[in-house]
Amino acid sequence: MTDDPIQPAETPASDATDGTDATTTAPMADGSAAAPRGHDDAELLGLIDRLAVLLDRSDLIELEVEAGSTGLVLRKPAALAPVAVAAPAVVGGAEAAPSAVGETPTAGRDPAPAAKPSIKAPLTGIFYASPAPGSAPYVTAGGEVAVGQIIGLIEAMKLFNEIKSDLAGRVVRVVPESGTLVKAKQPLIEVEPL
Repeated sequence: MTDDPIQPAETPASDATDGTDATTTAPMADGSAAAPRGHDDAELLGLIDRLAVLLDRSDLIELEVEAGSTGLVLRKPAALAPVAVAAPAVVGGAEAAPSAVGETPTAGRDPAPAAKPSIKAPLTGIFYASPAPGSAPYVTAGGEVAVGQIIGLIEAMKLFNEIKSDLAGRVVRVVPESGTLVKAKQPLIEVEPL
């Protein structure tokens, strides 16, 4: 029997002295050691949250990570926002809207939206707006929502969690697209109280 001091990071190492198996871990990019296999789903969600924090603190708009056969793409909401289209010029003697003196142009930036009440995601996962592909969504813009009404599903750790409204009012906007990753405390639905 030969002693091989170097073993792959994800294979169990046999401890010949007591007969138990120990799992080796590989260091991560930030210098911390990865947790042993066995809590894969919880660790994956924890890793996603840490990567999301890194993305938020950076100037990057998108972060793509691949490890083996697993791939992950995180995008800031600005990367998913639709491109603003310039308003058409009015023809026929109408005046253009006056601009404030000393106002700096904000080319490429959306003005800060007024804070609307919103229903937020309670956990990180994949958001689904309808109960099944091709079926009607739980809520749509312009419709009404009541407290306790299901507004969508979030898939986390292979479980589908029903997300219920904690606000009542008219739905102004459904923020994420169905099938996209949402973070905990991210707005899902903006509501205008009635």
